[in-house]
Amino acid sequence: MSTNLRVLKVLECEILFNFDQYSILFIHPAMILGVYWYFKFPENLYHFKFFRFFQGYGGHSDNLAELKAKVQVNTIDSFLNKLEKIKAQFPHTYLYLSINEKQLIITIGDYYLFDYYFQLAAEIEDLLIEENAILLEERMSFEILSQKIYNAERKKPENTEHRFIQLTGSDFMLNNAEHLSIRIDCNLPVVHKRNFINDITLICREENISIFYYQDYDFKDQCNLMLFFTNGRQYKDDIQLVLINSFGSKIRHLAQKYPFHFGHFGGMKYYPLNGPHVELMTDESYILNRNK
Repeated sequence: MSTNLRVLKVLECEILFNFDQYSILFIHPAMILGVYWYFKFPENLYHFKFFRFFQGYGGHSDNLAELKAKVQVNTIDSFLNKLEKIKAQFPHTYLYLSINEKQLIITIGDYYLFDYYFQLAAEIEDLLIEENAILLEERMSFEILSQKIYNAERKKPENTEHRFIQLTGSDFMLNNAEHLSIRIDCNLPVVHKRNFINDITLICREENISIFYYQDYDFKDQCNLMLFFTNGRQYKDDIQLVLINSFGSKIRHLAQKYPFHFGHFGGMKYYPLNGPHVELMTDESYILNRNK
């Protein structure tokens, strides 16, 4: 599948964020960044007997990507009790159940399926095998008699304060992965660039960001920068939550130390395409395509 939809999504973000009067309230102030799947299944990483992957489409379709299992179990109440105990270990995931007596459709869905979503599916698979569950045909009719919805835990909403922060996706990487990143465009005198980058690296370590790389373009005594911040693969027991307002405040505070400005200086011929220059990295094959 082409990544045109993802590219359009990024361009839409750029149009919105490059003008200070626009609101960015749709960026949640407490976010999980990093490697995820939406358009394609993570081939070579996970294998399921019961669950099927249904891709997201983005654009006007704007649907969730889903992992879905249509099964029959021997004792529904016992199964649900065990399932709820498993779900409690995955507070950041959504889980939907459609139930018809001993039959049920189990759906795990979101716009960003991080690794811990697939780990949840794997643990439910183990339970289904233990319970001698039967996989039902997808075409089989199913009357929904009841539903259970287990929402993901989210921190209390607050306004996102920093309009210079962009949220961007990526092309496909290893095993069909994409990654969710923060992007900041800025410019400053070249003489300050190295110290500026060093200070941002320190902020990343403080703010639970393990990946920082940038692209640049130096001209005369000035430098345009395109800064990217994200994390690697997000697992059940090692989820990195980034507080966007805290991170953005520290970036903005650097203006007291360096003469930098948000946005790029000059025209397109000074667009920062040199790089990427890596300062912090993990899971690189899921983040950067060195073959380009």
